[in-house]
Amino acid sequence: MKELGLKYGCNPNQRPARLFVPEGRLPVEVLNGQPGYINFLDALNGWQLVRELRRELKLPAAASFKHVSPAGAALGLSLSEDERRLFFVDAPDVNDSPLACAYARARGTDRLSSFGDWIALSDPCDAATARVIRHEVSDGIIAPGYSDEALALLRAKRKGGYAVVRVDPDYEPPEVERREVFGITFEQGRNVAPVIDPALFDAPVTKRKDVPEPARRDLTLALIVLKYTQSNSVCLASGGQTLGVGAGQQSRLHCTRLAGDKADVRLLRAHPRVLALPFREDLPRPIRDNAVDRYVALSLLPGEPLRDEDWRLCFTRRPDPLTPAERREWLEGVEGVSLGSDAFFPFPDNVERARRSGVSYIAQPGGSIRDDLVVQACDRCGIAMVMTGRRLFHH
Repeated sequence: MKELGLKYGCNPNQRPARLFVPEGRLPVEVLNGQPGYINFLDALNGWQLVRELRRELKLPAAASFKHVSPAGAALGLSLSEDERRLFFVDAPDVNDSPLACAYARARGTDRLSSFGDWIALSDPCDAATARVIRHEVSDGIIAPGYSDEALALLRAKRKGGYAVVRVDPDYEPPEVERREVFGITFEQGRNVAPVIDPALFDAPVTKRKDVPEPARRDLTLALIVLKYTQSNSVCLASGGQTLGVGAGQQSRLHCTRLAGDKADVRLLRAHPRVLALPFREDLPRPIRDNAVDRYVALSLLPGEPLRDEDWRLCFTRRPDPLTPAERREWLEGVEGVSLGSDAFFPFPDNVERARRSGVSYIAQPGGSIRDDLVVQACDRCGIAMVMTGRRLFHH
């Protein structure tokens, strides 16, 4: 098949809409549902991201995409009991499937933003992964294949309308890519330059020189995520998963703040007081995610109480607040977070904000006239920083 008709484009008034290739066959097949224009933008960007993670890090990978940027991405590392509670994973066999663990982690980066996500998987979807997905509010999925049981579970979502797409894992697009804006065609070489090579992390420009293997893995993850994130962008990662992605901001400091703020919320979600929140058993998952986010957010606003109508809607009793002192103590104990930036840091303020979220390792292209000031800021903060020389803009 060379062409696939779509219901409409980015907006309902944008018709006609279709996917097509000038030659050969489309590398995607719709197995269920009716994915739309934006769905396919998320699907194809997400597939490239997880495919690259799989290739570079040799582990199954998953991404949760929303509006052409990843809300989260992760590798298939097993989940602890606390992580299962943190990510609301009920499936008893989740650790039997690294792919299921990868999606639980990717979704767990920012569950609020992942509401209605598009899922990308690096490996064929198995039943354990489908059992994790079936409980989440999601628009669709792309993967190189599906087991019979997984496909049956996914086809039952959204009253049978859940979008399921299979991608040809061997497909490689042309080396030149084109897009049209305002009737004018742009053309460029596809971004196939390798994002990662081991030498990237061998020569930090800072006083701190150690970049251990877990940090190298997380820096690799962050840089690959940035390659498919709307620029400007900054990504924080730890433990084989993203902690916060700041995308599409005009100021790099705002990217860093956004990524850091999201990471702080994600880290606070693992606080014992948050894990022990007394949810009502009948509470839907999206409302539970909103309740956790609001509970953590109130901890950032000293003096603002949890109103009676709020806790009664979500909890069996009024939860004890997470105090500002508890919040500070928890976040001050965070170390070893990795940060990637898709372009250079022009000012030291990015480094200072990153350190407040536990960042110990930074990978950025370098090339600013203020590189020396940024290096000095890293030295003051005890951060190891490498300059990769590779910009990763994506638009």
